[in-house]
Amino acid sequence: MEVEPIGPVEGEEPEPEHDSLRDRDAAGKGRVLVVRRLSRIQPPFSVVLATVLYCAEFVCASVLCSRYQKSDDTVWMSFTITFMLVPAVLIQLALTFFHRDLGRDRPLVLLLHLLLMGPLIRCVEALVVYYKAGKKEEPYVTISRKFSLKKGQDLPMEWETGHSERKLNAHRNAFKRMAVIQAFLGSTPQLTLQLYASIQEKYFLHTRVTLMVITLLSITYGALVCSVLAIQVRYDDYKVRVRPIAYFGMTVWRVLEIATRITALVLFSTALTHWVIAVGLCNLLFFFFLPWVEFWVRKGSLPENVEKNFSKLGTTVVLCMFTLLYACINVFCWSAVQLDLAHRDLIEKKQHWGRLAAYYCGRFVENVFLITMWYIFKSDFYEYVCAPLLVVQLLVCYGLAVLFMMLFYEYFHPCRRLFVYNVHDLFHCVCCVKGGGEGGEARPRGELPPSYSTTATMVLVSEDPLQLLSPRNALPPDITSQLGERETAIVDNMDAA
Repeated sequence: MEVEPIGPVEGEEPEPEHDSLRDRDAAGKGRVLVVRRLSRIQPPFSVVLATVLYCAEFVCASVLCSRYQKSDDTVWMSFTITFMLVPAVLIQLALTFFHRDLGRDRPLVLLLHLLLMGPLIRCVEALVVYYKAGKKEEPYVTISRKFSLKKGQDLPMEWETGHSERKLNAHRNAFKRMAVIQAFLGSTPQLTLQLYASIQEKYFLHTRVTLMVITLLSITYGALVCSVLAIQVRYDDYKVRVRPIAYFGMTVWRVLEIATRITALVLFSTALTHWVIAVGLCNLLFFFFLPWVEFWVRKGSLPENVEKNFSKLGTTVVLCMFTLLYACINVFCWSAVQLDLAHRDLIEKKQHWGRLAAYYCGRFVENVFLITMWYIFKSDFYEYVCAPLLVVQLLVCYGLAVLFMMLFYEYFHPCRRLFVYNVHDLFHCVCCVKGGGEGGEARPRGELPPSYSTTATMVLVSEDPLQLLSPRNALPPDITSQLGERETAIVDNMDAA
C-alpha cells in the first residue's frame, strides 16, 4: 500500500487543523482517510440557549404568580408554582448527576444548585472554557473515529479531542438533557394550564401570553433536541451534520404537532374537565409501562453503566425517572426513540417505521375523538367562535405536521441513505400489494420499485422482512478494525521506508 501525504498547493493557504493520507487497495480503488489533528471548538450555543429559556420561563412564571396573588387566584397560582418548581428541582438533580459533583469539593456550585441557579453557573463555566480554549497548546485526551457521509460515500475520519473540547461536550450533553426535562416536565403542563386559564377567564393577560410563547419555544426546542439526540445515538458510527433545511422541517413538524395536541387537550378539558384527567393518566401509564413490559418479555438485565456506584435499586430508580420522562414526551409528541432498558444506551438503534405509523394513527384518532367530544359538549362561550372552522383547522394542522414529518424522513434526514427503505418505498409497496390483489402483475417478493430519492444504499442494522439487501450489509461497519488495519499498514510501510 502506497502512502503519500497531501501537502498544501503553492499559492493556497493550507487547511489549519487537518491533513489527509491516501491509501490504495489491490483493486486500485482510492480511499481517503482524513486525519484531523484537533477538532475545531464550536461555541456553546446550545448551552446559552437552554439557559436563556430556563431563566426566561422561571422569571416570567414568578411575575405571573405575583399577579395571581394580587387577584386572589390561588388555584392558578398554586399550579403555576408547581409547574415552575418541580422541573427546576429535577434540572438541578440532573445537572449534578451528569457532572458527578456530589463526590467533588465544590461548595459554591452546590449552593447555587440549592438556590435553583445551577444552569447559570454551568453556563458561565462553559463560556469560560470556550474563551480559554486555543490560547495555549493542550494534549489530546482521546481519538474519535467515525464515518462521514459525503456524496453518497462513507469517508472514514479520525480526529483528536482536547481537554477543552471534552469539557464543552460534557456541558452540551448535560444541557441537552436539561432542555428535554424543562420542556416536557415543566413547559408542556405550564402551557396547558395557562391556555386553560385564559379560556376559563375569557381574557388574556400580557404576562400570561408571554409565558405561553416562552413555553412553546421551550417545548419546540426540547422536541428538536430529542430528534437530534435520537439520530446521534442511532447512528453513532457516523459524523452527523444536520443541515439548516432539516432544522426548518423539524421545527414546523414539531410546532404543528405540539400546538395541535395541546389545543385538543385544553378544548376537551373545558367541556369535560374531570375526564381529561383519565385521558392524561391513561396515556402516561401506557407509555410508562410499555418499555418495562418489553423488558420483562425479553427477560433482559439492567444495564451496569448508568452509574458505577449505584446499586440495583438506585439503577431502577434512575431508569424509572428516565421512563417517566419518555412517557411525558410521548403524551404530547413523538419521542423519536424507543427505549430498550437492557441496552447500554437505553435506546433501540433500529428504525421502527411500524411504531411510528401506529403512533401517529393512534394519536390522530385520539385527537379527533377529543375534538368531537368538545364540539358536542362545548359551553356557551364558544358561540362567539366558529366551532366547525376551528375543528377543521386543528385537523388540517395535524395533517400538515404528519406531512412535514414524512418530508423530513424522506428528504431532510441527515442519514436517510442508511435507511433500508423510506417513505416513498413504503407507499410503492402498498400500491404494489393493492395492484397484485386486483389482478395486476405482482412484484416478486423482496424486490422494490426504483425510487427517485437517493436512499436505501446501506444499512446499520437489518430490519427489513423482505431482505432487500445482502446479509453483509445488514451489520454495522466495524470502523475500529478498518481504521486499525489502515494504521498498521501505514506504520509497516513507514518502517520499511
